[in-house]
Amino acid sequence: MPPAAWGQRRSILMLCLLNVGELVVVRRLCCIHNAMQIAICAQHIFRMTPSKHIPAHSLPPHAVAQLAKAWLAEDTPNFDPAGVCVGSREVEARLLCKSPHSILAGSPFFTAVFQEVGCTVDWIYQDGDEIGTGAVILTAVVRGPARCLLLGERPALNCLARASGIATRCSRLHKIAEAGGWHGEVAGTRKTTPGFRLVEKYAMLVGAVSMHRQDLSGMVMLKDNHVWASGSITEAVKATRSVCGFSSKIEVECRSTEEAMEAATAGADIVMLDNFQPQVLHLAAGALKQKFPDLLIEASGGVTPENLIDYFSPCVDIISLGCITQGCPVVDFSLKVQEPVS
Repeated sequence: MPPAAWGQRRSILMLCLLNVGELVVVRRLCCIHNAMQIAICAQHIFRMTPSKHIPAHSLPPHAVAQLAKAWLAEDTPNFDPAGVCVGSREVEARLLCKSPHSILAGSPFFTAVFQEVGCTVDWIYQDGDEIGTGAVILTAVVRGPARCLLLGERPALNCLARASGIATRCSRLHKIAEAGGWHGEVAGTRKTTPGFRLVEKYAMLVGAVSMHRQDLSGMVMLKDNHVWASGSITEAVKATRSVCGFSSKIEVECRSTEEAMEAATAGADIVMLDNFQPQVLHLAAGALKQKFPDLLIEASGGVTPENLIDYFSPCVDIISLGCITQGCPVVDFSLKVQEPVS
């Protein structure tokens, strides 16, 4: 396309966007130099509706920055010899997604990494968006000094790939629950990567599932080892309640209906029916709800995306899956440096 025609096309598009109040996208569109990409981006933007709740607003900025610093320090603890060959000239790199129909998650962390090295990021998609259908989809544009941009490349991509993979799986699970008309919450677990929990829990939020408890301080969960060490479920609940008081819920992991009944009688707020087969689970949950209507019942153990629907029940409130973070596929992203910015 001739430069004059391109300029006219971009001006018209920008004017349209301004007329509908989409000021934020003008900067994004300026970084795309292909008319077809502009059209696709515009269609995507016009489809967007304001989100009532933005998961990124729950992230403490200092925690995100601290993680970004740690990842960069891990990857480049001292010299960067390759930086000599590229120098500090300004370059532009395109973030490309090669996993169609993925859910984007992790952009605040990706951006924080590049901010730490003096680069900027302009996003075409936002966290929670399903990235398009093409084999290669332009997702964002990064600009900055060449050597600095390359310093941030791998830590930022690692984070984005992992978070988007988790969000994509969570979104699939959420859709299964919606299609099944189930009233409860699909949830993650505490089976997260050491040092990476904030990212993975955030990805669950983006993918529309419950994060479950954040850590050992967030909610009490008495597992089999706690019960065996304390002597009984009743004693474990009593001792724990004396410390946590009214401000924390107590959940007890149970291996039988009898254990669940003991936990509820002792004052547990939630019982986890662990490794119950679906048919046994439904009978146990029904019996518990009949006697303890306000008790929350969680099903866990052996649940996968393929058999999730078997665990749906009007008496089951939560279904948690370790596979949300364990063995979850990543989304394939790459960052490609373009011609230097004049």
